[in-house]
Amino acid sequence: MSKVFVGISGGVDSAVSAALLKERGHTVIGAFIKIWSPEFLECTWKEDRLDAMRVCAALQIPFREVDLSDAYKKEVVGDMLEKYSSGSTPNPDVMCNQSIKFGHFARWAFENGADMIATGHYARVREVNGAHQLVRAADTNKDQTYFLYRISQNILSRTLFPVGEFTKPQVRELAQKFDLPNAKRPDSQGLCFVGDVSMKDFLGRFIELRPGPVVNEEGQTIGTHSGAALYTAGERHGFTAKGSRVQYVVSVDIAQNTIYVSENREKAAKLSAHVSDMHWIGAEKSTPFSALAQARYREKPFEVTFTNESGSALAAFREPHIPARGQSLVLYDGEVCLGGGVIK
Repeated sequence: MSKVFVGISGGVDSAVSAALLKERGHTVIGAFIKIWSPEFLECTWKEDRLDAMRVCAALQIPFREVDLSDAYKKEVVGDMLEKYSSGSTPNPDVMCNQSIKFGHFARWAFENGADMIATGHYARVREVNGAHQLVRAADTNKDQTYFLYRISQNILSRTLFPVGEFTKPQVRELAQKFDLPNAKRPDSQGLCFVGDVSMKDFLGRFIELRPGPVVNEEGQTIGTHSGAALYTAGERHGFTAKGSRVQYVVSVDIAQNTIYVSENREKAAKLSAHVSDMHWIGAEKSTPFSALAQARYREKPFEVTFTNESGSALAAFREPHIPARGQSLVLYDGEVCLGGGVIK
């Protein structure tokens, strides 16, 4: 059987993953990934590490720790701040998976003798004709393939997602069965480095956020906002506007520090979106082709026609959709994740 380094976060999903792999006869090493957290916020990483150590002790497997805080600060947090400053709404979970868990951590594990790595993500891996596919989890409500679309074929071929075959309630039952010390621990919410403060307060520590005008379809200033970098097309909160009708963000002008709004949310909808920084999990598909797509996590998949001409990728929507600049457009063929890119 394989030697598997499991990314132990302190949570239930990764703990059950380690327990399942040990039960199946693998040599399992638990590895806690230390990430960066700013001094002005209280993060739970020390408690998370303690829970991870308790899990490893209960399972009688070795515990290792790898400090990736510098890489996390530069490649995840730094990227996020840069994108917000330019008017995009990035997805740091995608970058964390690409850069940290299936980047630095994977390389560290393989350099230290791992045959495979495993995490507690809700996803599955399937081998077809020598190629490896990223497949949606059995629990469609918990499926995390949207955040994993940038994983490379090489890393995917050496990755295990043990809980991907189970529903969340079943994972909870398994945690009780294995008598794990964190069996009743609640699921984590949000990003550790943001903590309990708002994104506005966090970003305000690093980038300039100035109040600016909220402008309606008639060109009238009807309110104020807290900083244009905070807003995304389709949103309806976080700014003031005169009148009793709800206003939705239609577009954002970072240079002018202005957001434009409408009473009709569909004014933010488009029939297509340009996509950059494409990544294919398997072989790149010849275009045009039709696929299902998601532009947000847990969004209902919608149909697109994808074309890649002269290095410019275009996703044409069958029905109007609200794409958010900086978010990921992830493509699917049924339950198989093909890859994706960043909405321009």
